[in-house]
Amino acid sequence: MKQKAELPAKISVHPEDGEFFTSMPCLLPSPYTPELEGVTRYERRYFGVKEVHRLLNAVPSLGSDMMLYDAQTGELLALLDTDWITTMRTGAVAAASAKALRKTNAETYGLVGLGNTARATMLCILEQEPERQFPVKLVRYKDQAEQFIERFKEYKNVSFEIVNSAEELAGEVDVFISCITNAQDLLVPNEKSFKRGVTVIPVHMRGLQNCDTTFDRVFGDDTAHVCGFKLFKQWPDYNEIGEVLNGRDPGRKSDVQRIIDYNYGLALHDVVYAAKIYELLKDESQDIKIERETAKFWV
Repeated sequence: MKQKAELPAKISVHPEDGEFFTSMPCLLPSPYTPELEGVTRYERRYFGVKEVHRLLNAVPSLGSDMMLYDAQTGELLALLDTDWITTMRTGAVAAASAKALRKTNAETYGLVGLGNTARATMLCILEQEPERQFPVKLVRYKDQAEQFIERFKEYKNVSFEIVNSAEELAGEVDVFISCITNAQDLLVPNEKSFKRGVTVIPVHMRGLQNCDTTFDRVFGDDTAHVCGFKLFKQWPDYNEIGEVLNGRDPGRKSDVQRIIDYNYGLALHDVVYAAKIYELLKDESQDIKIERETAKFWV
């Protein structure tokens, strides 16, 4: 539904180097979900504005909130803590992109950066294809790989192996996913280390820019979000990932192509999540009365 929504590019301000406050507005089309058998269309039209921040002194460093409005009346419907929405939709997008862009006989997935976003990504990968067996390699960092393996011990469709570096990981996996939130340097300085046919997904955007001009295809979730990237004009064979998911672009054109996919994050996803959660909970939640002026002239 991206082409039917009003989705301006997000705006960021940076208090310090490596920090940001980002505002993400989106007006959903109405109705915003296709009509399914036994499911009533949502008639309410929603507008949401999400604020997400990364601050060096915050614990955790990433946080976010959203205001959700009735777009027909301007009524503020909900103020939401969107940490869960942000994390889980990020994982869902990474999982869906990996499935859409991986080569035909892809087997091994690899993860570097093993925090909450990586856990959400792994959950979505495993739940998306419960019948598929996933060999997964993790880059060692403190005891996070061991904790990661413990988190997924109940899943029968995954097996884990720990490796020592991102460079080693690059040469051994078919899908390379980075969830490092603030990569200062290149994760894999020699991009030739990546296997032919690899799909690379830098979830938090940084650390893999040396692949931008040397890989065969580059994807993004929204052109307005990525067109300001330093090397954007040099990206080969670029398109939006939504065009692949909608069947208008084949995505991978051969099993030897190396592909990198930048999903910068769409407020569209966040507002859809928030609207669905609101619909589920609105009858159970306590209303907070907001006193507003109702007269045309009130000063």
